[in-house]
Amino acid sequence: MGTNTNTITLNLNLNLNLKLSPTRPKTKILCKNNSAFEENKQVSVDYDEGKHEVSTRLTGLRKADIQRRYRLRVEADRFQRDWTLSEVVHEILRLRPHDDIEGVLNRWIGRFARKNFPLLIREITQRGSIERSIQVFQWMKNQKNYCPRNDIYNMMIRLHARHNRTDQARGLFFEMQEWRCKPNAETYNALINAHGRAGQSRWAMNIMEDMLRASIPPSRSTYNNLINACGSSGNWREALKVCRKMTDNGVGPDLVTHNIVLSAYKNGAQYSKALSYFELMKGTNIRPDTTTHNIVIHCLVKLGQYAKAIEMFNSMREKRAGCHPDIVTFTSIIHLYSVCGQIENCKAVFNTMLAEGLKPNIVSYNALIGAYASHGMSKEALSVFNEIKQSGFCPDVVSYTSLLNAYGRSQQPKKAWEVFDMMKRNNRKPNLVSYNALIDAYGSNGLLAEAVEVLREMEQDGIQPNIVSICTLLAACGRCGQKVKIDAVLSAAEQRGIQLNTVAYNSAIGSYMNVGEYEKAITLYRSMRKKKVTPDCVTYTVLISSCCKMSKYTEALGFLDEMMKLKIPLSKEVYSSVICAYSKQGQLEEAESMFNSMKMADCYPDVVTYTAMLHAYNAAENWEKACVLFEEMEANSILPDTIACSALMRAFNKGGQPSKVLILAEIMREKEIPFGDSIFFEMVSACSILRDWRTAVDLIKLMEPSFTVLSAGLLNQLLHFLGKSGKTETMMKLFYKIVATGADINFNTYSILLKNLLSAGNWRKYIEVLQWMEDAGIQPSNGMYYDILFFAQRSGGAEYAVVIQERVDSLKRKVGDQISVSK
Repeated sequence: MGTNTNTITLNLNLNLNLKLSPTRPKTKILCKNNSAFEENKQVSVDYDEGKHEVSTRLTGLRKADIQRRYRLRVEADRFQRDWTLSEVVHEILRLRPHDDIEGVLNRWIGRFARKNFPLLIREITQRGSIERSIQVFQWMKNQKNYCPRNDIYNMMIRLHARHNRTDQARGLFFEMQEWRCKPNAETYNALINAHGRAGQSRWAMNIMEDMLRASIPPSRSTYNNLINACGSSGNWREALKVCRKMTDNGVGPDLVTHNIVLSAYKNGAQYSKALSYFELMKGTNIRPDTTTHNIVIHCLVKLGQYAKAIEMFNSMREKRAGCHPDIVTFTSIIHLYSVCGQIENCKAVFNTMLAEGLKPNIVSYNALIGAYASHGMSKEALSVFNEIKQSGFCPDVVSYTSLLNAYGRSQQPKKAWEVFDMMKRNNRKPNLVSYNALIDAYGSNGLLAEAVEVLREMEQDGIQPNIVSICTLLAACGRCGQKVKIDAVLSAAEQRGIQLNTVAYNSAIGSYMNVGEYEKAITLYRSMRKKKVTPDCVTYTVLISSCCKMSKYTEALGFLDEMMKLKIPLSKEVYSSVICAYSKQGQLEEAESMFNSMKMADCYPDVVTYTAMLHAYNAAENWEKACVLFEEMEANSILPDTIACSALMRAFNKGGQPSKVLILAEIMREKEIPFGDSIFFEMVSACSILRDWRTAVDLIKLMEPSFTVLSAGLLNQLLHFLGKSGKTETMMKLFYKIVATGADINFNTYSILLKNLLSAGNWRKYIEVLQWMEDAGIQPSNGMYYDILFFAQRSGGAEYAVVIQERVDSLKRKVGDQISVSK
């Protein structure tokens, strides 16, 4: 092993009698050199790198073992090589694609020994190089000393099966019969396996019947291959029939059989049946292995039984299940945590896999990237992507697509395009999923034109869009408000023969509703029913909630009736929308009935539903029930949001419990629930009812940062309350703060100030405010002048009446001059 002193090579000679023909009994091959067919295993251990390799060497018959007449032919030829079988295979695999393989084989002295041929085919087919194997097989058939054998054809058929070359495998089957080489059970098994890999279960069944007609009894492997052929194509019912037939014929199932049946259930999406079969399997003497547990974990994840899947995984790790988790197991658990949204656990499971000495494969890395991508964690996804390269793997299409999806979900469409371009530059051809992910990256970020351009490029590359592409574009149209584009996308789907499914109809209907095209949305819904595409809960949720937003409450209740007739379970959003519709229609009893039905259906109300019910009670002026509903929310630990708190405060004020408004405001502060315009309005109303001007002053400090966004009506109400409470100085200070923030000051604001100043007898400030109105370009009304003059005559006293009259006349003249100038 060179100069590396830490690398040790061991040669282990194993006397193994090779079975050259499955139909013949085990007999030792008779030749002069009895060690020619012995396997020589070579073990190489590198302590520096922590690696070890095991390779098998075969000598085969060499120059000293062939007939004398052939030795005489090659002795004078200096180009002939006395290679071992392993050396010949090594030389063949070293060749470049267009090199002459026959030139190498014709230099091999061992070609004169017929017994070398089966071993040569076995060695080269085990390496998986199908092109080289075919070339060697063609050369072999042209040799004079070649004799057709079952084992040679069987190995070639199995090789074609591994590469999904079903037609070529079937061609070899017919070819061997032309050479008068009768197929045996192993031949039929290999051919059934080839069709099973291709999902051609009907062909596999026909081959089984041919096998029976040839009076060849099927073995357990035959039945297993046939069950696998049926199961891999999703035909789990046919797989069960073959399994029963296998038992009836006296061939009992083994662990492989049970795993194949479980896999058939999995491929046919019969996850509950797979779990039931697993329970029956545990009652037999056959002990499940890691493959069995992997299939069961997959089914548990699909059924949403995550706790049971984790429990089985832990039992495997703790050796209670009698088998250890492998790469597939850990990858399934990573996917499980990804579906649950527990991304931190995904990384923890991946690190555990490394800690237990398992080397992750490309599928494991892709599962972790996919987990990060599903939550838009682009930095973490990129880190794993780079880790793939550092680990010596080449990222595949799935890796690039997952990273692209991560950038799309994190609102970085430009980087998504860079990943897509990098994928093409690295000779990874984008598939349908890649294009759909890029369309979604553009569409979800409002770049509809770019998304449509990707669709065109996709078709130019020979990849036809599917229903997912259409759904993605429809959703993008709705986000961008492009109602014309929605029609264009639907027309494009029809031209390409893409039949809309329920998801596509839901996207289109939702997009129409988002752009206000109610009539088109309803027309599309009617077309959906006419084409017998079954609507689901999402369909009616979109229709009912959109109708309520457009104040079409009668239509919303009509869709509810259709939903009930189809026995489609109601979602929380539907319950909330329907309760809102009933309240707007003044049907409080119906709203209460729907609310109670929701609780009886184990669909627990959320804050949106409670808010809808609060509005229903407020609309019916049933303040007591609104207060009781708030207590129910507290009992159910449901934290109200800003809208719900506003509805509750209104109910408290209207129900004569204003003190509870201020208590709820304190709770909002503790829970950090944001205050809105409606919240401040109800708080001011509560302070007004309680005549609590001190709390109102504290409220001003809380409202001060929001003066620029608060409505003028709310600010006017606060000014009016302070003035009515006799706190004119506080009122004027608040007015100065409002002016300083640049908030809108209107005629009503000045009117409130003037009325309260006049009530307080502050005529000087009254006239000053009139002057402010003039400076602000707001003309005082005649009533305002009349009020101050009347005050002067009645309460101002003789010494102030003249002064007030002069100032008012001066203001009138000034305002009159401005009006005449403007004319």
